[in-house]
Amino acid sequence: MLLVKTRLRPSPIEGLGLFAAQFIPKGTVVWKFDPLLDHLVDAAALEGLHPVERDFMARYAYLNSTTRKWVVCVDDARFMNHSSKPNLVSVYPPGEVEGVDVAAWDIAEGEEITTDYLTFDADAKNKLGP
Repeated sequence: MLLVKTRLRPSPIEGLGLFAAQFIPKGTVVWKFDPLLDHLVDAAALEGLHPVERDFMARYAYLNSTTRKWVVCVDDARFMNHSSKPNLVSVYPPGEVEGVDVAAWDIAEGEEITTDYLTFDADAKNKLGP
């Protein structure tokens, strides 16, 4: 669940992107898994989905490398684009399976919020293409 104010806008990276709607200081927790609002889906459950639903999951959910469960964010975090030099870093507190995303540096209001899919999504290569 996003813990900062954001808005969606067209992105120069891909489609819609997630942009800061406030100044976000370095070290701020921007996203944290919330079991009441974010969903975990077993991979086997995808087999029974309609092809359009499977396409949605492939595009907007991520596959946790440790649990092998798909994580579906219910908020606009699913529009966060990939960057090889992201302004968020994933931090894994001891004993936590899902990490928290923390601002790697000050993020200005209006700046696109990005993450490195390769650090947490076992299905990242399918999203990023060849």
